[in-house]
Amino acid sequence: MRPQVLTIAGSDSGGGAGIQADLKTFQELGAFGTSVLTAVTAQNTLGVHGIEAISPEMITRQIDAVANDFQITACKTGMLVDAERIEAVAAALERHRFHHVVVDPVMVAKGGASLLQDSAVEALRTKLLPYATVVTPNIPEAEVLAGIEIRTEADQMKAAQLIRALGVDVVIIKGGHMEGVKAVDLIVSESEAFQVSAPRVRTKDTHGTGCTFSAALTAELAYGKTLRQAVADAKQFIHQAITHGLSIGQGHGPTNHWGHRLAKEEVVTVDVMYETSAR
Repeated sequence: MRPQVLTIAGSDSGGGAGIQADLKTFQELGAFGTSVLTAVTAQNTLGVHGIEAISPEMITRQIDAVANDFQITACKTGMLVDAERIEAVAAALERHRFHHVVVDPVMVAKGGASLLQDSAVEALRTKLLPYATVVTPNIPEAEVLAGIEIRTEADQMKAAQLIRALGVDVVIIKGGHMEGVKAVDLIVSESEAFQVSAPRVRTKDTHGTGCTFSAALTAELAYGKTLRQAVADAKQFIHQAITHGLSIGQGHGPTNHWGHRLAKEEVVTVDVMYETSAR
């Protein structure tokens, strides 16, 4: 049976991020995707032009409807808007206890628009992260969650440990905002730490990269892959989506969710930093 997965996120009318990116990614990876909308955005490659949030009650009804019918193996969250909606999602996750929960702590859109109210950060840290199997912040998001500046690999490691202390099993700090010829992500769990890297692609068409990576990771975990293999495969998927860009829109264009069909070569490398148990 193909895995059944769930995304809890906002809608992107431009189709490059949010619910749309997640469902495209699930489909490409052979998982059956279900969805819960938290907000509707008026959005394109030039930016976010409006946000209208879904009521917490309706978010709860959507999650319960999906969870009570489908066999959800893995779930991911994206744009959650504010503390009230974060708390509604956390309460639902406590009830349903999905095997894998991937939290993409969406805070700012590619164009700079805020997608999470400042007052909601504490709710994200204290209410939602304790139910997360994996959290996937980029560097600016990790700085907010950890409360420190990240300038070096040592800073990344310290931030990952601080975020893990919030109750998350696995922290993935994405390295796209760091310098270097490769984009290097740091993964830290209780038993191991490793890096995955791929050649950096110079392009402005990166809208939806965080959503797509976390959705790919959700699907790969739903297949029962090990953490290392799931992360490496998700990294490969987003790298090809960026590499084979679509060049559409006038701003930060979307990634290509079928890019993985165009090039099969493996470009992702895994570098184990330490492990305390056999994998």
